[in-house]
Amino acid sequence: MARHTRLQVLSAVNEIGVVPVFYNADIGTAQNIAKACVKGGIKVLEFTNRGDHAWEVFSALDKFCVSELPDAILGAGSVLDAGTASMYIGSGANFIVGPVTNPDVAKVCNRRKIGYIPGCGTASEISAAEELGADIVKVFPGSAVGGPGFVKDVLAPMPWSSIMPTGGVDITEESLRPWFESGVVAVGMGSKLVSADILKDGSWDKLEKRSRDIVALIKSIRGL
Repeated sequence: MARHTRLQVLSAVNEIGVVPVFYNADIGTAQNIAKACVKGGIKVLEFTNRGDHAWEVFSALDKFCVSELPDAILGAGSVLDAGTASMYIGSGANFIVGPVTNPDVAKVCNRRKIGYIPGCGTASEISAAEELGADIVKVFPGSAVGGPGFVKDVLAPMPWSSIMPTGGVDITEESLRPWFESGVVAVGMGSKLVSADILKDGSWDKLEKRSRDIVALIKSIRGL
């Protein structure tokens, strides 16, 4: 059962401005990733449903967060169907993210008051997702869909929309500033944040510092 309400999740995503997107089959590595990100100020974490037995790793990671990282808000990503969403919600997911929009997943999440961040690639898809109750939509893949220009163009006639791009987002100001100036509420960040060298070397202090630097950079861009 989720430990955080939908409103708490949405508020945290908006406040922090970045959501790490990661998967690792090794529970110890997944725990270290989560711990470094949370210590660096990023407490909303998206663990993706991409590998065999990913659900088992997620379940163990959720238990770790409950006991060791009480501030962490763990959610499940790459969720395509209602059955998978139900499985992760039953394992403690505080929110569900998908690369596409599935009305059946929206129903499951709404029934349990769990935040659903569906994937969209057009203004029509964003509007349809909002009709299903999505408070934040995921523009995916962000760079391929049209980048910051796409977000700006969508928000002109739909200023109420809350958009979080994933894909094509880097850790640099040159990458982040155009996204936030276009009007996004947050960005999803995968291998640019949890990079291959960090995983290879186990450089968790480096990941913690990188997380802290990104949070500070986003605040600066926002003028906070």
